[in-house]
Amino acid sequence: MSLKKIACIAALSLSAISSFIYAGSAQAISFQVTTGIAGPNGETNQGAFSEFTQLPGTKTVDFNNGQAPTTGFAKYSFETGQNSSVRSDVWAPAGANGEVNVGKYLAVFNGDKVTINLESSLNYFGIDWGAISASNIFSFYNGDTLIKSFTTEDVNPVAPVHASQHGGEGNGFLHFYSDSSNDIFNKIVITQAGGGGFESDNHSFHLGTDRFTGFDPKAVPEPSITLGMLAVGGMFLRKRKNKKLQSV
Repeated sequence: MSLKKIACIAALSLSAISSFIYAGSAQAISFQVTTGIAGPNGETNQGAFSEFTQLPGTKTVDFNNGQAPTTGFAKYSFETGQNSSVRSDVWAPAGANGEVNVGKYLAVFNGDKVTINLESSLNYFGIDWGAISASNIFSFYNGDTLIKSFTTEDVNPVAPVHASQHGGEGNGFLHFYSDSSNDIFNKIVITQAGGGGFESDNHSFHLGTDRFTGFDPKAVPEPSITLGMLAVGGMFLRKRKNKKLQSV
C-alpha cells in the first residue's frame, strides 16, 4: 500500500471532513459522503473510488469488463433486465473532482431493481453514486430482514460534487457502514422506483461481522492505519520543529 493511500485512510479515521452522517436508533446503518479518491493506479477518468479500497478485507467491483458479476463473493441479478445494464455513456458517475468517467458503470432504470447477494456478511459498502436522481433507493438486508433503506432525499442535499457533464446534478462517494453486529448485512437491493435512472460505479465491499471502525477515531486501528497515523503525525512534528528553528 502506498504511503499516500495509508495517509488517506488515517485522515478519514481521525476526522470525517466534508461528510454527513445518518444513523437510526435500534438498528442503524450510517452513511458518510465524501468526494472519493482516484483509482488504484491514479486513474481520474474511471469515476471515484472508496478511500477504503486498500483496507484489508475490502473488495471492489468496477464493472469495466462490461458485466455485473453473477458468481463469486457478490452475485448481481436484474429483476427484469429490460433496460438496466452495465454501460458507458455521459451519465457515468463522476470522478472525485467531477471528472468525466469514460469507464463502464451499473445503471438501473424504470421501476427495475438489482439485487446483490453476498456469500459473506459485510459491515461496509461504498459506491460512486451519481448523477443522483429522483426515486433512487438503496436497501440493506440480513437475509430477508430489512435493516435500512436510503433514498435520493437522504443523499442529494449533501452531495459534494456537482458535475458539469450532468448539468450540475449531484455526485458523491457514499460510504454505508454498520454501527454494531446487529447491523451487518448480506444482501443489497438497488431500486429505481419510477422514471429516471440509478447510476453507480466502483462498488466496494468490506467483510465483517461487527461494526465498521474505519471512521471511528476511538477504535484501535489496523497496523497499516497506525503506520499512516504515525507518518502524518511525524510530518506535522517536523513542520512545527522547522518553524521553531526558523524563529530562533
